[in-house]
Amino acid sequence: MDYSLQLYTLRRPLEEDLPGTIRRVADIGFTQVEPYNFVATAKELGSALKENGLTAPSGHAPLLSQDQDEIFAAARDLGITTVIDPFIPADRWQTAEDIRATAEKLNEAAKKGAEYGIRVGYHNHQWELESLVEGRTALEYFADLLDPELVLEVDTYWVAVGGQDPVDILARLGDRVKLIHIKDGPLTTDTKAQQPAGKGQVQVLDVIAAAKALEVGVVEFDDYEGDIFQGIAESLAFLNSAGASA
Repeated sequence: MDYSLQLYTLRRPLEEDLPGTIRRVADIGFTQVEPYNFVATAKELGSALKENGLTAPSGHAPLLSQDQDEIFAAARDLGITTVIDPFIPADRWQTAEDIRATAEKLNEAAKKGAEYGIRVGYHNHQWELESLVEGRTALEYFADLLDPELVLEVDTYWVAVGGQDPVDILARLGDRVKLIHIKDGPLTTDTKAQQPAGKGQVQVLDVIAAAKALEVGVVEFDDYEGDIFQGIAESLAFLNSAGASA
């Protein structure tokens, strides 16, 4: 598998030097990235990706709070084929009624995305796993309300922080999961304590194997105490080494 990098990981370097940061990502060995809030930087980002031979199969954008046409148009220009809503607050995951309302809105966004040839998905945090609705996690309840063309990008670290086994969750969600976020650490909400893949408590390789319909594995750090470029390089080296030995 060719792994992708969620560019939120490098949000500070990108603010200081977008072209140089993208060049370093390519030099580390990534061939794919996952941009976030890409509308504002679409032109500069597109040029940097092209210059460095990188593609962006997926991207994050707040579909339920910003102009969807603008998002999908920018995604199309960048070659992004799956746009993922990355964040719906915890208070919207506590009742079946609220979850149904969110699913309906995302289903509508997917219809608009289809007009641009773009697929829509959703990315979780821990609260979608902490909340139980009718005896199931809110994420699983939500997944059953989505139209068939919608996909999930499961953040496997936040699944574990939310008290669930990511291997079990991936198995239950099945083919709906086309992307995952790969991160590691002590399984706490302290984002600065996150670690390169293979260094923490997540059974990263078991998690990847459990995603049977996986298209893209996306490396991400929400934050990091050390040198972030070294951190992503260590993650990619671990994943590539594991793939070579499999």
